[in-house]
Amino acid sequence: MAVIGSGPAGIYTAEALVKQSAEPVAVDVLERLPTPYGLVRYGVAPDHTSIKSIANYLRRVLELPQVRFLGGVTLGEHLSVDDLLGVYDAVVYCTGAMVDRKLGIPGEDLPGSVAATDFVNWYCGHPDVDPGRFTLDTSEVAVIGVGNVAVDVVRVLAKTADELRATDVPHEVLERLGESQVKAIHMIGRRGPEHAKFTLKELRELGELANADVCVRPEEAVVLGGDFPRQVQGNIKVLQSWAAREPVGRPRRLDVRFWMRPVEILGAERVEGLKLERTRLSEDGRVVGTGEFETLPVGMVLRSVGYRSVPLPGVPFSERTMTVPNEAGRVREREYVAGWLKRGPTGVIGTNKSDAAETVRTLLADLDGRERVGHDGIGALLAARGVRPVTYDEWLAVEAAEAELAKTLGRGERVKLVGLEAMLRAIRP
Repeated sequence: MAVIGSGPAGIYTAEALVKQSAEPVAVDVLERLPTPYGLVRYGVAPDHTSIKSIANYLRRVLELPQVRFLGGVTLGEHLSVDDLLGVYDAVVYCTGAMVDRKLGIPGEDLPGSVAATDFVNWYCGHPDVDPGRFTLDTSEVAVIGVGNVAVDVVRVLAKTADELRATDVPHEVLERLGESQVKAIHMIGRRGPEHAKFTLKELRELGELANADVCVRPEEAVVLGGDFPRQVQGNIKVLQSWAAREPVGRPRRLDVRFWMRPVEILGAERVEGLKLERTRLSEDGRVVGTGEFETLPVGMVLRSVGYRSVPLPGVPFSERTMTVPNEAGRVREREYVAGWLKRGPTGVIGTNKSDAAETVRTLLADLDGRERVGHDGIGALLAARGVRPVTYDEWLAVEAAEAELAKTLGRGERVKLVGLEAMLRAIRP
């Protein structure tokens, strides 16, 4: 079997294949980067060490004798779908949804208007993002969105570099964070507190920031009745308690705003402001503008209004749902999908486990009684094209180099290497 993508969805799929198959199975996990774990490595905030510990579970799957990690292999560049179907009995696509949705407002493409995922990738050390990408030379920043990614972004912006020193943030990024000129951060939601998508644990963390006052406007924290789930009730209670607080003069300020929507990003050569409109709910539950406007003097806008998947070469894709069309994970004969690429960006990391199990049940039922066509020919195929995959042992060399770097710098357990060249030097000195 081939699994395309080594994030949680891909690794949970590999695990399910090993556990559910009634006959011996070999699973190759193909990943375009030299590093596994996907969002766990490049999406979870560096100060959320308990969530990042999920990598320890994923590691055990990659160390199963039936599973093989092949890094640095890209579908559409090194291999086609037909290539995969020629050497595997089945292929499961698990490449996630890591592109931001657009706001669709004027000025969105100005320099300084950035997808939150780019910023997350930056502070998480993703090799696709230059560590010099962000300078944080503006005093005010707006973060559009009230989900957990937005909460992560504002928390990293609000903290000092010293508070992040023990994490695995790349050293080049830590230095940029230490030079940050940001004094005010605005987190903006189109709807009210009862509609916010963050979880209570993540929200409470903002109230514990030592370097920033967290402020909520009392009139924006008002909630009109409703039988809300416990999680939502908890969020409302926390936000209303913040609305009753007085700032104590911490170095930075975080304003959590509700009932405001961005209508234009202002600026000539780069972002110079963000125009907002007050909103309300219409009788049919839609968000509508009230004609009351406000402008924030921000020099950066980070957009965090949802994720979407991108098409894979040769694989069906729905532009309407931004997913691969499927029936319980089945795409076409011997082709399957799992994770966000299958269902959209919903659920938490653990949701991918049950999702992968469903896809694998479909796959194994389809293959039951069919003639096997797969063979261990991927190595020869890649070698003929001059591709040398990164092995699991070579990935462990990257981990060892990151641990050594942390020791050298006097920082925590690990400091991420920046860029593919640095990783490859650790792998193949």
